[in-house]
Amino acid sequence: MKKLIVFDLDGTLAESKSSLDTEMAVLLQDLLGIVKVAVISGGDWPQFEKQVLAHLPNDGSLANLSLLPTCGTKFFRHTGAWEKLYSEDFTLDEKTKIIASLNQSVAESGFGVAKVWGEVVEDRGSQITFSALGQQAPLEEKKQWDPDFVKRKQIKSILDRLIPGFSVRLGGATSIDVTKSGIDKGYGIRKLTEVLGISVKEMIFIGDALFPGGNDFAAQQAGVVSICVRDPHETKRVIQMSIACLSDKGRMALCS
Repeated sequence: MKKLIVFDLDGTLAESKSSLDTEMAVLLQDLLGIVKVAVISGGDWPQFEKQVLAHLPNDGSLANLSLLPTCGTKFFRHTGAWEKLYSEDFTLDEKTKIIASLNQSVAESGFGVAKVWGEVVEDRGSQITFSALGQQAPLEEKKQWDPDFVKRKQIKSILDRLIPGFSVRLGGATSIDVTKSGIDKGYGIRKLTEVLGISVKEMIFIGDALFPGGNDFAAQQAGVVSICVRDPHETKRVIQMSIACLSDKGRMALCS
């Protein structure tokens, strides 16, 4: 029996940097009424507020929602208000090294672009995120830049050599996320176990980047039963199936 469903955000619950659409918001609200839910994403807290919380009712069901921004390097839980339980922040020296290495990796790969929209390298405190076309790039431009992850895999291979003491993961449509070594979505899964008292065997993870090097892969490596989806439309079908499989006690029987 499953007690917790964990989701990625960009590419899973919503399009990259976009808000939940109306159908997804309703499905997520229905799910929160019967089972605990967590969202782990590379985005920072302001993105969670904009993409997720702004589209959910501010009611008692939020007690069933855990939010883990920046790939699980932060943890927020609702106890009448949103409370930050931890944040695994970089030191200034670490940030300087990572940003310089990111810039060098892009230059060596030859995949720099002439036109960008917003910040390309963003300091999220506990995560440094590279967005090839900028944080505010149009969705259609982002979808076309690296749909098969080939460009980012090459950049990652250079980055792994330059900063071997850090975790480097691919996520979103154009992003590369860098966190402290071992501080990733697998770390977030372990924190969910500690905070909620729910074992890994009682969880399901749903994400779109479950391949080696993808920023969802660490969750699967943590031992969680994982479901790979192609996009939010497929996630909706998985949520509908999950709701259909929930017992009256709010536990989900594994239906696959």
